[in-house]
Amino acid sequence: MSAWLRQHGNAFFDAIRRAGRTWPGFLFNAIVLAAVLALPIGGLTLLDNLLPVTRQLAADPELTIFLAPGAAPARVQAAGAEIRRLALAADPRAAPEFIPRERALAGLKKRTAIGEAVAALGENPLPDAWLVRLRQDGQGQVLEKLATDLRKVEGVDHVQLDADWVRRLAALVRLFHAALLLLALALGTVVVAAVFNTVRLQMLTQRDEIDVCRLCGATDAFVSRPFYYAGALLGMASGALALGAVAAALPWLNRSVGELAMLYGSSFRLAPLGAADCGALLAASILLGCAGAGLSVRRHLARQPG
Repeated sequence: MSAWLRQHGNAFFDAIRRAGRTWPGFLFNAIVLAAVLALPIGGLTLLDNLLPVTRQLAADPELTIFLAPGAAPARVQAAGAEIRRLALAADPRAAPEFIPRERALAGLKKRTAIGEAVAALGENPLPDAWLVRLRQDGQGQVLEKLATDLRKVEGVDHVQLDADWVRRLAALVRLFHAALLLLALALGTVVVAAVFNTVRLQMLTQRDEIDVCRLCGATDAFVSRPFYYAGALLGMASGALALGAVAAALPWLNRSVGELAMLYGSSFRLAPLGAADCGALLAASILLGCAGAGLSVRRHLARQPG
């Protein structure tokens, strides 16, 4: 066991010494690969920040029923009873809630972005409304039928299905996740190919040294071990530079994100990835480096006479 650890230690430090002797080329390769890895890492950071926001949104379907402006109190009461009956018939767990126009106006005034504009109108332009929340597993056909029935109620001016935009946002997030996965696979292949060529050039440069070692009885594992570590070091350096570049870009991006979020009364900011995610991404970049080195070593040794 101690001999095995000593061999790996020697191979590891030999890879470090070789990288140090050729540090300009090593650094250039690491920067190029970091630029490639920064794209999926940046996309993952964005997705990691968006997912909690989509989970906080109301996922249950909601119907907003606006009553006709200026309707008589008796008509408002009759329409409310019919709305409640239809909602409970479609879903016994539905929660109809009446929102008077005064309450809706007070809610709008609390929003700094449009509060001043609402106050300048002088009178309340909002109608009375009902908000109907259905269960989360409600089917689209049921919702559409309920919305159609509610539109026929006398005194109802407009019916809006508020969950549509939530579904669209969830669909966009799923599409972005799939596109990010394909991008990561494509760029991961690029990283493996780049490490393959880098290690191949190193082995061609040390071809005579490798041949002498094999003539002296060195096994393929002994010969290839330093190159595996060289690929792992290149992958680790590239991953660390990519993570650092994405983290350094977040404060600059948050200036624009913060301005956009303020327009919607939000304090949303892009946060860097957690330590566990960074560790997983760094391990993935190391594995990509090892994969590229392994392919290159096996190809080179297979072409050499035993």
